[in-house]
Amino acid sequence: MIKNVHLIENMEKKFISEQRLSYKQSLQIFESMWNEGVKLGVLPPGEPSEGIEVDIKIAKVLNSCLKKSSPG
Repeated sequence: MIKNVHLIENMEKKFISEQRLSYKQSLQIFESMWNEGVKLGVLPPGEPSEGIEVDIKIAKVLNSCLKKSSPG
């Protein structure tokens, strides 16, 4: 159980700002998160089109992260 949410949020922000993840690393993180969702029973959704708005938002976030982590 997380007792100090602000500490975790600050750690996440620092990690994100300091890290430049490769596509492979980003994919590994995504796969780990997906597997955790499957273990918790919240993924995949029962109705494929259910929650499509959330999927679109997640895709936008992931795409923006990929653009930020790519050398350019």
